[in-house]
Amino acid sequence: MQVPKNKLETTVVSVTPSRRKFVHGCVAAFGATVLSGLSCNCNQSSAQKSKNSNVAIPKYIELEHSGELRRREQALWTMLENCSLCPRLCGANRIRGKKGLCATGDKFKVSSFGPHFGEEAPLVGKRGSGTIFFSNCNMLCVFCQNWEINHRGDGRVTTHVELANIMLKLQNRGCHNINLVTPTHLVPHIVRSLRLAIDDGLRLPILYNTSGYESLEVLKLLDGIVDVYLPDFKYQDSKTAARFSNGAPNYQAHTAAAIKEMHKQVGTLQVTEGIATRGLLIRHLVLPENLAGTDKFVKWVASELGTDTHVNIMGQYSPQYLANDYPPLSRRPTSKEITQALNWAKEAGLTNLNG
Repeated sequence: MQVPKNKLETTVVSVTPSRRKFVHGCVAAFGATVLSGLSCNCNQSSAQKSKNSNVAIPKYIELEHSGELRRREQALWTMLENCSLCPRLCGANRIRGKKGLCATGDKFKVSSFGPHFGEEAPLVGKRGSGTIFFSNCNMLCVFCQNWEINHRGDGRVTTHVELANIMLKLQNRGCHNINLVTPTHLVPHIVRSLRLAIDDGLRLPILYNTSGYESLEVLKLLDGIVDVYLPDFKYQDSKTAARFSNGAPNYQAHTAAAIKEMHKQVGTLQVTEGIATRGLLIRHLVLPENLAGTDKFVKWVASELGTDTHVNIMGQYSPQYLANDYPPLSRRPTSKEITQALNWAKEAGLTNLNG
C-alpha cells in the first residue's frame, strides 16, 4: 500500500520527517523500547476516555458479544492451513510455520506504530490516525516505497497481547482510529488481537489500509469488523501488475472485485465533525507514462461506484528499491503527467478528490 505523506509521530521519536529515516532509525528502538511496556493492561483513564466520547460504538463490539467474531477468527485460522488469505493462493501451511510468498509463517512482525499526521485529512483530525505498520507484504512491488519493511521484513516479532495493547495505547493517545497498514497476510492475527483489545475497552473505528489485492472470502469475513477501507488500486492492466508486482495474477480483476465488495459493506466515506467514521477511500498512485492506467481507473470508479466516491490521486511517486531497473519507473512523473491525471479525474465527474 501507499502512504500519501511522510509525517509520523511514534512513541520512539516525536516526529519523523521522512518514511525512510523512520525505517532506518526506529526499527531497532521499537523492539528494544516500545514493546517493553506493552505486556500490561492498557485500560483508559477517565480523561483519556473523554477524548473519544463522541465515537460511535463500532459494530465489531456487537460481533464479539454475540460470538460471531470468534467464529470469524476460527474461519480465518483455517485459511492459514493452506494459505488462501490473498489471491496468490500460495497454499503454504502457515499454521505450521511454513512461509508463504509474503515471507510470513505462523508469527508476525510490527515495524512501528504511532499517531500519523500525514494521511488524508478526514483520517487525521487533530490527534492523528493510530497507525500500525506491519512487516512483509503480499504485493512485493519493484518500486516499493517502504521496501525495508515490506521486502526486507524489518520489524519485531510481536504477540497477540502486545498488538492488542498497541491498539489500546493508540486509543489512550487520543488517536481517531486504528489504521492497519499492510494487513492482508495477517488478518487472523489481527482479529485475534482485536478481540483481546475489545475486552479491555477498545472502541475506535478500524481502518484497513491495503494494496487492494484481496480475497473476497476474507473481505466477507471482515464485514462489520472494518469501518473504513483504504485500498490502493495500483494498475488497470494485469500484465503491468504481473511485471512490477512479483507476478501478481489477475491483479486488476481481483482488486476491482475487492473494492466493489468494500464499497458494498461500508458505502461512501462518512465524515462526522471532520473525521471519517465509515466508508471507502481509494488511493491511486500516478506512475510515469500512465503505467497505472489512471484514465481507465477514474472511469471505472465513476461507472462502478459513483462519482461521489472518495479518491486520492497521488503524485508522490519516486524511484525506490529496484525501480531503476524498470524504466520508465526510474523517474518521477512529470508535473504535466500529474496534472493530466487530475484532469482525467475531473473529466470523469469525480467530486471527492482527497489529498
